[in-house]
Amino acid sequence: MKKLPTLFLTAGMLASLGAQAQLRVEISGVGSNQIPVAVAAFVDEGQSPTQISKVIKTDLERSGAFKVIDAGTITDVNSVDASSYKARGADALVVGTVQKQPNGTYDVRYKLMSTIQNTKISQLDQQAPAQFTRLSAHKIADDVYEKLTGVRGIFATRIAYVTQQGRSYRLEVADADGENVQLALSSNEPIISPSWSPDGTRVAYVSFEQKKPVIYVQNLITRQRTVIANERGSNSAPSWSPDGSRIALALSKTGNTQVYIANSSGGGIRRISNSSGIDTEPQFSADGQQIYFTSDRSGGPQIYRMSVNGGEAQRVTFNGSYNISPRISSDGKTLAYISRRNGNFQLYVLDLASGQEQRLSDNTNDQAPSFAPNGKYILYSTESGGRKALAVVSVDGRVKQRLTIQAGAIKEPTWGPFMK
Repeated sequence: MKKLPTLFLTAGMLASLGAQAQLRVEISGVGSNQIPVAVAAFVDEGQSPTQISKVIKTDLERSGAFKVIDAGTITDVNSVDASSYKARGADALVVGTVQKQPNGTYDVRYKLMSTIQNTKISQLDQQAPAQFTRLSAHKIADDVYEKLTGVRGIFATRIAYVTQQGRSYRLEVADADGENVQLALSSNEPIISPSWSPDGTRVAYVSFEQKKPVIYVQNLITRQRTVIANERGSNSAPSWSPDGSRIALALSKTGNTQVYIANSSGGGIRRISNSSGIDTEPQFSADGQQIYFTSDRSGGPQIYRMSVNGGEAQRVTFNGSYNISPRISSDGKTLAYISRRNGNFQLYVLDLASGQEQRLSDNTNDQAPSFAPNGKYILYSTESGGRKALAVVSVDGRVKQRLTIQAGAIKEPTWGPFMK
C-alpha cells in the first residue's frame, strides 16, 4: 500500500488560502499515433468524493496521446478477460476499485492490462484522504501515460499564474488540468514572473507592492515570504537552479540591467554578466552549469548562454531579429522562446543539437513560455480576441489547449514540478 507523500499535503494547506473560479480548458488537435485505451468505472467509486475513472479519462484525452474507450462497469477486477476488449479496438484496459477505510481515508487501487497478451502491465495502490482522491486519479493517469508511451506523465503536477481584474492581482495555483484553484497572494499592485522551486513548495515572483519591482520567495505551505532582491533600480526575472539552492535574476542596480545569481534563501548576490547592453531573463540550463538569457548586445534582443561563473557568452538564436524569454526543457535538448516575426510575437522551439526551429503558435501576442516537467508540452500566455488567456501546446505542435477564466485576464504562467 502506497501512502500519500508529504508533498501532497501542501495542496491541502493551500486550500485554506481561498479558492477562485476554476479554469475552463478547451482541447483541440490529437497526437499523430493515438493509443486506444479502455477505461472502466472503478468499483464503488461512487463513495469517493472524486469519480476516479472520469478524471483518468479526461487526463488521457487531454494529452492527445490516447483514444479513450468507455469500458462500462467491471465488478470483478481480479478475473478480467482483457483480451475481450481488443475486439472493441483497445490495446490496454484500466480497471480499479475504491474502498473507504474506517479512518476516513480511501483505498484506491488500479491495474493496467494488455488486451493483446491478456496480462497485467502495471498496478498502483494508494491510500488517500478525501481531499486527495482526485490527485490519486491523476497519479493513475500518469502511470498509464508512462507505461504506454515510455514518457512520464504530467497530470499530477501544478501550474501557477497571475489573474488580473481591474487593479486586483492574484497569484494562483491550480492542478495541471485547471481544477483545484488556490490563492497564493493577492495585491493591488502588479505581480509578475512567478517561478516554481524544484521541490514544488515555493514560488519566486516579482511584486510591485513597494511601488517598485522586488523579488520575493514565498513558501506555499507556511505563506512565509523572503525578500531575495530589493536593490536600487529594477529587480526582475527570477528563476531557480535545478537543485533549488540558487536563483538567477536580473538587476539594474549599476545602470543597465545585468544577470546575477543569489542564494534562494536570500543574500549572496553576485554578478555574472558584464556587457554594455541589457542582459535579462536568465534561466539555468538543465544541468545547472550554464545560464541562458536575453541580451541586446548584438543590436536587437537575442538569446545567449554563458557559464554560471560568468565569462564569454555564446549566441544561441540567429533566425529573426527579435527573440526573447528563453526556457529550457528538462533534458536540456530544446529551447522554447518568443520570437517577433512580421509583427507577431509567437512561440517557437529550437532543437539545440540540430538548430532546427519550429513555430508552435498561430496567435499574435504570446508571452512567458514554460515547459511541462516531462518536456513534452509548453504552457504560455497568449491573447485571442483581445482577451488574455493561457495555452498549452505539445512540442510537436499537434495538441493544443486553451485555459480561460470567466472574468479578467490570466497571464504569467509557470508549470510546476512533479509531485513525488
